Amino acid sequence: MRTPRIKASTALGDSIYHVMTRTVNGAFLLDDPAKAILRKQMWQIADFCGVKVLTYTILSNHFHVLVKVPQATNISDAELLRRYCVLYPKPTRFQEARLEVVRTWLQNGDPLGDAWRRRQLALMGDVSQFMKLLKQRFSVWFNRTHQRFGTLWAERFKSVLVEPKNKVVETMAAYIDLNAVRAGLVADPKDYRFCGYGEAVAGHPAARAGLRSILAGETLPGWEQAQADYRLTLFGVGSGARPGEGTISPTELAKVVNDRGRLPLATVLRCRIRHFTDGAVIGGELFVAGHLAAYRTRTGRRQGGTPKPMPSLADWGASLTTLRGLRRDAFG
Repeated sequence: MRTPRIKASTALGDSIYHVMTRTVNGAFLLDDPAKAILRKQMWQIADFCGVKVLTYTILSNHFHVLVKVPQATNISDAELLRRYCVLYPKPTRFQEARLEVVRTWLQNGDPLGDAWRRRQLALMGDVSQFMKLLKQRFSVWFNRTHQRFGTLWAERFKSVLVEPKNKVVETMAAYIDLNAVRAGLVADPKDYRFCGYGEAVAGHPAARAGLRSILAGETLPGWEQAQADYRLTLFGVGSGARPGEGTISPTELAKVVNDRGRLPLATVLRCRIRHFTDGAVIGGELFVAGHLAAYRTRTGRRQGGTPKPMPSLADWGASLTTLRGLRRDAFG
């Protein structure tokens, strides 16, 4: 039996999730053309679902997305039709004809239009529907173009609910953008075109908007200032990739952890931090405890872990707590 996913109520405000999924058996199936298609579909489906991609990284056997699900609001029929056209930018003749019928239903207040509206709304404003549509649509494309059949993804996607505070979200975003650096593909994520920061540097408006909103909303004077601030998180003082610097070996890291020492945040972010992928909920103690209580009320379960403070290995910018304590190999 599947454990219910921990999600925030969209009636109460915006919510942010780090979501990730892996290919079946962890096979390296995603070459550059496949990554490009997955990225294109990600932007389309995010627009359709009404969620905002803050940043992402697509690697050869898995991908990560940091996504904001906005507070629930009323959506006009005109907006529903626009989003439908985003999802089907090259409609078949049947789809075009059906769209005209739907427009007529909506204009005339036909009950069939109400049913169509409910079906579309059920796919929007939900991180689960976003990931379901993205994984399904990409699987169809991949199997068709590679003459294969069967499942492409190993399992249901993992998610971590992130407290929507700027420094917490920025730290998670930097961790996601640094995936290609940890994998040894590049020294600087700006040189990896399948991550949010790399796409933002290349000029993609939505990628830039996502990272700007992480840092300080729309109050920043522009992308240049946002980029300079973000690079401080990515690289620390100096704000640049320097070969041989800012990294630490697993043996040295284990010693620092055992000695309860501290390291620069940019150095720690180059290590694997399992709290960011397996912690279920991450943020301040009150945020984590509140969502644990809500989860237990919603499901009737007593399970779900207890809030655990993250080790003060680095200056996280806030006192971070996760729902699941990771006793072994939390950093690596």
